[in-house]
Amino acid sequence: MNYTDAFQELQQIVREMENADVSVDELSEKIKRCLYLIKICKDKLSKTEVEISKIMEME
Repeated sequence: MNYTDAFQELQQIVREMENADVSVDELSEKIKRCLYLIKICKDKLSKTEVEISKIMEME
């Protein structure tokens, strides 16, 4: 899964939760999914930061 897809899905889940479109039965699974998506986003951002730092060092 790429960053954009993960971020968009995360935004969708947050909107559902803000609009109370998530039942109590679904809440736990939605939170677990959010944590997974946040990890993907953080990992992608960290890798990108490292790559950019390496590029900047070469100049």
